[in-house]
Amino acid sequence: MAHLRPGDVVSRRKGLVMHRGVVLRDGRILHNTPFKGEHVCSPREFRAGRRMYVQTTDADTRQRVRRAGDAHLGGRGYNVLTNNCEHTVSRLTHGKAESPQLRSWLLGTGLAVAAFALTRHPAAAAAAYAVGRKVGAVRPR
Repeated sequence: MAHLRPGDVVSRRKGLVMHRGVVLRDGRILHNTPFKGEHVCSPREFRAGRRMYVQTTDADTRQRVRRAGDAHLGGRGYNVLTNNCEHTVSRLTHGKAESPQLRSWLLGTGLAVAAFALTRHPAAAAAAYAVGRKVGAVRPR
C-alpha cells in the first residue's frame, strides 16, 4: 500500500458506489457511514478487506486538512442526500460539501425516466442514463 499523507483521498468499492475517506495528519481516515456517521478509523478498518485506492492531493489541500481535520472529529450524522462520505471528503478537502456520485446517479436516473416517458423505448432510457451519469460526474467550477 502506498504511503498515506494527510489530505490524501482514499476510496474502495462498496457495492455499486465508491466509498471515500480522507487521511488525517495521524494517518487515520475520516469517513462517513450510515451507522456511525462521520468517524475516524484505521486504514485497515476503512479497507474492510477490499482494495484501497489512494488519490494524492496538492500541498494546499494537505495543509487545509492538517488545519481543519481535528474540527471534524466530533462527527456529523450520515444522510445519503446531504451528508454522505463524498460530502465529508469534499467539505474537508475543498471547503464545500459535494457528492459527484450522487449528482450523477440522480441526473442519470432523471434523464432516463424522462427519455422513457417520451419515447417508451428502453434503449433511449439507457442512453439518457449513461449521458446523465457522465455529465453529473463532472465537478462544477
